[in-house]
Order: sequence, then structure tokens, then C-alpha cells
Amino acid sequence: MSDCYYEMIDADDTGERFRASDLVRSTWSASIQHGAPVSALLVRGLERCAPRADTRLSRVMVDLLGGVPADGDLWVQSRVLRPGRQIELVGAELLAAGPDGSPRAVARASGWRLATLDTSVVQHAAAAPLRPLAEAASRDMAKDWDRNYVHSIDWRWLTTPLAVGPGESWLRPTVDLVQGETLTPLQRLFTVADDANGIGTRLDIRQWTFMNTDLVVHVHRVPDGEWIGIRAETSYGPDGIGTTFGTLFDAQGAVGGIQQSVLVRPMPGR
Repeated sequence: MSDCYYEMIDADDTGERFRASDLVRSTWSASIQHGAPVSALLVRGLERCAPRADTRLSRVMVDLLGGVPADGDLWVQSRVLRPGRQIELVGAELLAAGPDGSPRAVARASGWRLATLDTSVVQHAAAAPLRPLAEAASRDMAKDWDRNYVHSIDWRWLTTPLAVGPGESWLRPTVDLVQGETLTPLQRLFTVADDANGIGTRLDIRQWTFMNTDLVVHVHRVPDGEWIGIRAETSYGPDGIGTTFGTLFDAQGAVGGIQQSVLVRPMPGR
């Protein structure tokens, strides 16, 4: 499974069953999954839930209910939460074995799915585009970790990490989400959107942990192409809580926005 995040095993009464590769492993701990593959797999569930060609997801909210285990079976369930002709709400859950061995929810997503209509005459994006990929530089982040999520991403920086102001990067997943499947544009977006927290941080990972508990993404235009750009910045309160705000891009310009809640703690031993 070296060329994917997940392999689909089968489908049973609990849902579609998957096993994860090492490429889902988090930079915080090898025993849990990075939030990006998790959110992308949930988006796959939302997209495949009673699909309609005349609609698309406009907002996805993902809640990480705790550390998603990197080992063992996983199941995805999805359902329509609120049907409608022009506006629908769909939901998906990721389940893993709990302490008693039975499946329990470890992450949830909901998505507003809206009917599409040609409004190209009023198309507009308020955010200034990112500088082009040609101006970005690779930092070879994979050399700093054992095999995990960062080994699956071609990550090019436009700014210097931890510098004042928003962080900016171009990112491209180099593996499939599910073995043998072609990434949809929104799945591709979500394989990197969760990285906004790391791109926008002002904290040194050697001194602080800053794990996000969620991500909320609004998409005004479906991204085109292999590369996703992120401009993000995190604000920190005085009580151990922060918030990341970011904009998501393709080569043509902004495609949406992202927000994340961040739990800030000193690195153990500091």
C-alpha cells in the first residue's frame, strides 16, 4: 500500500472497511493519523452518499473526536441528514475499534450540498492569488521524520516557516487516497487542507504542540489541477487555545477558506 493512504477491504453491516498505510501517520505520534487523510476519506464518503450530478459540496465541517488510530480496521458510514431539492445536508462517520473491540466513531463530517447553476458572469474571488509555484522552494520535510504523512506530500514553501505574517505554501499529494481510485478535486483539496495549521503557525514544533480538533472548509469554486495553495495564519489566546484562518487556492486563484480550532500546549519536558 505504499502508493495510497487507504486500502478498501470490503463492505459490511458497519460500512465500507479500510486499512491505512504508514503514510497516514501523524507528525505528533506514529500511533495516530494525520487529520488530512482522515478528512479526505470522510469527504469521499460525503461525495458518494446518494450522489447527484446537479449538486456539489459547498461547506464541509470535520470534527476529530480524538486520536484516530493508525493501525487496525476502519469503517466509513454516510447518510443524507436533510434531503432537499436545492440544499441537502449529508454526513459521514469514521469508526475504529474501541477499548472493548467494537467500532466507535473517531471522526465525523457534515457537508452542505447545493444545487449548481451557471453563474460564471459574476464569478469573483476577493483574496489575492498566491505567488506562482515556480517561486516556491522545497524544504525536504520527509528527512525529519520516519515514514508518515509528510512522505506523501510534495510541499513547496513560498514563505519562511515561523516568519511574521501569514505562511504560504503549494502542496500536492503524491499518492492515492484509496488504492486504485483517482482523486476527485475535492478529495485532493482535503488531502492537504488540514496542513493550514502547520503552515500558519508561529510556534516551534520542538517547543510546542498545536493540534487542531476540527476543520471547516467553504469552497466557492472547485479546484483545478494537481497543486493546492494555502495561505494561513494562527492567532493564539492566553489560555491554551488558538484559531487558524486560511485561504485555499489553485493556480487560477482562491477556491475557498478554512478555519481550525487549535489546542496549544508546551512540549512535554519544556
